[in-house]
Amino acid sequence: MTERLIVDILGWIGSVLVVAAYALNISGRLHPNSHFYLWANLAGSICLIVNTLFHNAIPSAVVNIVWVGIAIWGMVRRGKESNA
Repeated sequence: MTERLIVDILGWIGSVLVVAAYALNISGRLHPNSHFYLWANLAGSICLIVNTLFHNAIPSAVVNIVWVGIAIWGMVRRGKESNA
């Protein structure tokens, strides 16, 4: 497998994870504080960061870096709430 193909597969996996989590959330099937929602956004955005940086799509990479930060913030917040 070539490097480009691997990066493109990661991009597709990331896209599916982020869009699926969002669609499930909007449809009411997935709470935004659920483990799956937060992990899907984190993992999906990391995959998309790899893809967008490889293709030199810096604005998209920045959006996904912010998305990773939001997912981590949500996980930390969720952890604090469960410990309270």
